[in-house]
Amino acid sequence: MASIYHQVRINAPVSKVYDAISMPERIGTWWDKQTVNQTDRGTVLEHNPGLDHGIVKLRVVELIPNRRIEWECISTHPESSPASVWTGTHFTFDLADGEGRYTTLDFRQTGYDEHSRFFGSNNFAWAQVLQNLKRVLEA
Repeated sequence: MASIYHQVRINAPVSKVYDAISMPERIGTWWDKQTVNQTDRGTVLEHNPGLDHGIVKLRVVELIPNRRIEWECISTHPESSPASVWTGTHFTFDLADGEGRYTTLDFRQTGYDEHSRFFGSNNFAWAQVLQNLKRVLEA
C-alpha cells in the first residue's frame, strides 16, 4: 500500500487552518459541503460528489486542536468511481505552526493501492483541493 502525500505552506495562522479542516461547515468552503451524522462509531462526515460516485462517508478518527485531523473512508463506491479505492484509507492533515505567520500542512491519504488506475488522478485531485484550501484561507 502507498500514500498520497502533499505539503502546502499556507499564509494563515494554524488555528484558522485547523478550523477550516475540522469544522464541517468550513470544509464546504474549499472542498465539498458536508453533512454530519452521529453514529455508534462516532462522527461521520458525508458528501455527494455526484451520481457516478455515491455518497462519500468519512469517519472522524482524531481531532487534536491546531495539530492534527484524521478521517477514515468507510463508504463503498462503484468500481468506475475514483472513490472506489478510498474505502479503508485514512486522510491525515498534520499542521505545524510557522511562528504564527503561516502553517505547514502535511496531507496524507494512507493505505492506498498504488496500482489502482485512479492513483495518479486522485493524487492530482488532492493537489487541486489543497490549493483551493490555501486560496480560501489566504483570501
